[in-house]
Amino acid sequence: MRKSKLMKSIAKAGICSAIVMSAITFGSFAQKTHAATPQTIGLISVGKEYLGTPYKFGAPAGITYAFDCSSFTQFLYRGLDVSLPRTSAAQATVGEKVPKGSLSMGDLVFFKTNGKSISHVAIYAGNNKIIQSSSKGVNVSDLNSSYWSKNYVTARRVL
Repeated sequence: MRKSKLMKSIAKAGICSAIVMSAITFGSFAQKTHAATPQTIGLISVGKEYLGTPYKFGAPAGITYAFDCSSFTQFLYRGLDVSLPRTSAAQATVGEKVPKGSLSMGDLVFFKTNGKSISHVAIYAGNNKIIQSSSKGVNVSDLNSSYWSKNYVTARRVL
């Protein structure tokens, strides 16, 4: 995907951002979160364009016909001129640590799916949803599901 397409998605998301920011400003949120921005709304919007794209372990960086979890996040953030390392474990070392109760749209969320260490990354999409590439391909899942809840490790903010 070209950077210009991402920028167009971000521009289209501007009005959505205003609505989300109003909801966050006027809603009753006990959590300390950052408001969604046109940038993070655009990031999620572009990610959703790839829903159903097949999963391929070790998918090469930059391809779009298949992704693994970290190549998906790396690809999307590259469109925003953010350089992420190639693996989920390495991505978990960049940015600012974010408590689970303070997640904001666009935050990277990390999981221990191999029982040993960080082995999966997804992007927080708001409303307790994550967008990711998993064995089901690119999909949106519920962060509060029993599987993701029990395997949650940490989150990082890179935007």
